[in-house]
Amino acid sequence: MTNNFEQVEILIVEDNPHDYELTARALKKIKLANRIYWVKDGAEALEFIYCSGKYAQRSSMDGLRLILLDLKLPKVDGIQVLAKIKADPATCNIPVVMLTSSQEENDIVESYKLGVNSYIVKPVDFQSFMETVSNAGFYWMLINKIPVN
Repeated sequence: MTNNFEQVEILIVEDNPHDYELTARALKKIKLANRIYWVKDGAEALEFIYCSGKYAQRSSMDGLRLILLDLKLPKVDGIQVLAKIKADPATCNIPVVMLTSSQEENDIVESYKLGVNSYIVKPVDFQSFMETVSNAGFYWMLINKIPVN
C-alpha cells in the first residue's frame, strides 16, 4: 500500500512489550508502513520525534506519518508527550492516536484539549485488539489526509 519512493514511518510509544507486539502485528498484517518503530517511554519518544539523543542520526521527521501513544508511560507520560507534539508547529500536524487502557473521563478530556486526533481504549480480547488497531491504522494512513509541510 506504500510505494518505494515514500518513506512511511509509524511510531508506537508503548511500555508493555505484549501490547507493542500485538499492535505491530496488526499494522504489519495490513502493510501500512515501510517502518514501524517502538519506544518504551515518553522521554525516548521525544528523542525519536525530535531527532535527538540516541536518535540524533535521524535526518528528519518527514517520514513520520502516525504516532500511536500510550497514556501511562515511564519517565514522561503520554499527556506530556502529546502536549509537546501538538504545541510545536514542526510536529503539530502529525496524527497522534492515544491507544491506552485508560477509560478515565479526565484522561479523555485532557487528551482532546491538547489536540489528540483520536482516543482509543485498547480492547482486552485479542481479535478485537487486532481489528481495532488495523482499522485505526487503515484510517489514519490511507483515508485521512494531513497538510504537507
